[in-house]
Order: sequence, then C-alpha cells, then structure tokens
Amino acid sequence: MRLLTGDQSNNNTFQFVPYRISAISGVVLTEGFDQLRSIAWVHAWTVTDGVITQVREYFNTWLTVTRIGNSKGSDCAAISNPHCPSVWKSSLSGRVGKSLPGLVLAI
Repeated sequence: MRLLTGDQSNNNTFQFVPYRISAISGVVLTEGFDQLRSIAWVHAWTVTDGVITQVREYFNTWLTVTRIGNSKGSDCAAISNPHCPSVWKSSLSGRVGKSLPGLVLAI
C-alpha cells in the first residue's frame, strides 16, 4: 500500500499522473494509470466552497458515476424517474490490460 501513498523509502516510486480530469456537480473526478504496473486509479474529490471536503480513491476499478436527484442535493425520495443517468465512466481499463470490477458512484 505504501506504493499508492507516494512513500519513496524504496526505489519503487509511483506518481499519480492524471489522464483525464472532469468536474460534475461539486465532484472532481481524476483518472490515471500506470502501464508498467497495470494499475488504473480514479480519485473523486468533493469540493464545497472551493475546499476539498472528501476524497475517495478507487484502485483497479471500473467506475460509473450516476446522478441522483437534482443538483441541489435532494434525497432519493425526490426522484420521479427511477432511471439514474450515467454522467461519467472510467475509460482506462483497456490500458491496464485486464478486466476490472465495476462500481457505481451516485452523486
């Protein structure tokens, strides 16, 4: 796990180099990969009033982001249509050369 945190106590350095950055309703999504190690990663940063208030890290996971409710952050009871549209999908699983498990992040 020290590899992912950027600890450089050994010679196996790892740098988070973003491939794609997107912003959706107060969430900034950053995606990148390391071809040498067959690692794909996604960071989801929740930003409130210009401050990062939450960080989620997904490692070797195919991530799909869907929108629930309106952009004001309403709860699920306010959803009139049960279909939650996909607003963002990972694009790097093919670059790491292996199948990845899927996960849905609802915002």
